[in-house]
Amino acid sequence: MLSQLPASRYGVFDDWLAGAAAIVEGSDQTDYNASPMKYRRLGDTGMMISEVGLGGWLTFGNALGNDAAREVMDAAFDTGVTFLDNADVYARGECETVWGELLSDRPRDAYVLATKVFFPMGDLPTQKGLSRKHIVESCEGSLRRLRTSHIDLYQCHRWDPETPLEETVRAMDDLVKQGKVVYWGFSMWDQEQIQATLDLCKAEGFYPPKSSQPPYNAINREWEKVFDVSHSNGIGQVVYSPLAQGVLTGKYKPGHPLPGDSRAKDDRQNKFIQGMMSDTEVLDRVQKLQPIADDLGCTMAQLALAWCLRRPEVTSVIIGASKAKQLRENVEASGIELDEEAVGKIEAALGG
Repeated sequence: MLSQLPASRYGVFDDWLAGAAAIVEGSDQTDYNASPMKYRRLGDTGMMISEVGLGGWLTFGNALGNDAAREVMDAAFDTGVTFLDNADVYARGECETVWGELLSDRPRDAYVLATKVFFPMGDLPTQKGLSRKHIVESCEGSLRRLRTSHIDLYQCHRWDPETPLEETVRAMDDLVKQGKVVYWGFSMWDQEQIQATLDLCKAEGFYPPKSSQPPYNAINREWEKVFDVSHSNGIGQVVYSPLAQGVLTGKYKPGHPLPGDSRAKDDRQNKFIQGMMSDTEVLDRVQKLQPIADDLGCTMAQLALAWCLRRPEVTSVIIGASKAKQLRENVEASGIELDEEAVGKIEAALGG
C-alpha cells in the first residue's frame, strides 16, 4: 500500500542530477541523489522544487535562537530541501533578515527562494496592501533583508479589495521584467479572484501567476476548491500547514498535558493553534491515524504529508521546523505513495 517512488520518476532530471553530482564530486555540496527528496515542477513552469519545503513562519527570527536556526537550515540543505518559503511580515522582517545571514554562503542557484507581500510592515496606510507603491517598496525591502538580487517566487499574501487588480498585476509583471522576481503567485485567493487575474493577464499580456499557497491538510480540505482552476491554468499549489499546526503528528492527545517542547506550549508560536486544542473530537479522530501509520511503516507526520502530496496539483508541502531531527523525519515523506485503500482509511478515520 505504501512504496517509495522510483528514482527515475523525473527521467531526464534525474540524469541531469547524476551528471551534476559528478561535476561537483569532492565538494561540500548536497548529494541530491543520496537524498530521499523528490522534486516536482511548479505548475507548468520549468522550475523544479522539493516536494517538502521549509517555511519560516513562527520559527526563524522568533522562536529559534541563532544556533538552532542554523541547524535547521543546514538540515534542510543536507536532506535535499530546495524550496524555502518566507514573508516580509514574519517577525516583521526579522525572519527574512535571519535567512539572509543563513543563506549568505550558499550558492544562489542551489535553492528556490519565496517570500510574500501584503500585510502591514508599519503603522502607516502606505505600509500595507497590494498597491504598486507598497509592492515595489516591499520587494526592495525583502531583497535587502534576504541579501539577494532576485526573488524566485514573489507571492501576494492575501487579496487586496482596496487596490485595482490591474495595478497589482502590472506591478508584479514589471518586477518580473526587471529581473527582480522570477515567478509570482498568491496565497488564499478564491476561484473567482484567480480567474479574474488569469483573464486580465491574457487580455493585457501580463505574466500570469504560477503558484497558489492555501492552507491544506487532511483536517482542512476547504481549499481544494481552487485546485481545478489553478491546475488547468498551470498554477501549482505550495500548501502550508500540512500538519495542521502539528495536530496531525498525534502529539496532542485528549486529556493529556501539552508536550513541553511543542508549539502549543510555546507562547511565541501557539496563537493559531489554541482553538484546535479545545476540539477534543478532532484530537480523538487524529489518534485513529496511528495504527494506519504503523501498518504502513511511517510516522503520523509522514502520513499526513504524503496524504497532501497524493494530489498531483500539489507541488510542495511547506513545513515549519524547530529542530533538525523534526525536519529530517518530515522530509522522508517525500516519495511516499499512498494507494486508494490507505487514503480511504485516513479519510474514514477523520470522518471525511
